[in-house]
Amino acid sequence: MAGPMTPNEFVAHLHEARASAILRTQYDDAAAPAMEAAIRGGFRIVEFTLTIPNALSHIESFGARDDIIVGAGTVLSPEDVQNAVTAGARFLVSPIVDEAVIEEANRLGVAVMPGAHTPTEMVRAHRAGAPLVKLFPAASGGPSYVQACLGPLPFLRIVPTGGVNAENAGRYLEAGAHAVGFVAPLFDDSDLREGRFDRTEARARVLLSVVGRADVA
Repeated sequence: MAGPMTPNEFVAHLHEARASAILRTQYDDAAAPAMEAAIRGGFRIVEFTLTIPNALSHIESFGARDDIIVGAGTVLSPEDVQNAVTAGARFLVSPIVDEAVIEEANRLGVAVMPGAHTPTEMVRAHRAGAPLVKLFPAASGGPSYVQACLGPLPFLRIVPTGGVNAENAGRYLEAGAHAVGFVAPLFDDSDLREGRFDRTEARARVLLSVVGRADVA
């Protein structure tokens, strides 16, 4: 996975992997071992949100590896895009739709996944040039919402995050989601605070087993 990666190549990698590990934590010293645990558990597409202390350093360190694809989350401005890509991010995720962020990501040739919830927002992101759309928060709609949106808008590549867990991840994929993103159900705050990274690894294995069993066309 080393070397340049086009947005379309990332889209294909994410669809094949079916899931990404999304780390958001206030504990800087837990960030690296927590993500290492997720990788040991099988995740190959991982995201550090820019809200993590020293997030860019973690992106740079993990981005140098050739066994994983590393991205940046909570990207809110063109400056965030530039800093993340300079650090080595291969994809960018935002909780909102911001055309300036999408434009800058496209200028730099990096896949961008804006956050949207309504069909209008999703299509707005798509028309602005985003190859993927993050359904956020996913919990308020559920798998049936993804299926309903894809009915009239089958060209969207929807990636639910926020509320995706072992109980519903498979149903999201079966409803047509391009992939899913795991946050708290993978990175439990108390485990990170107390350094119980073996539990993170165990959760990773369970979650990837669930997505692997999903009956996807």
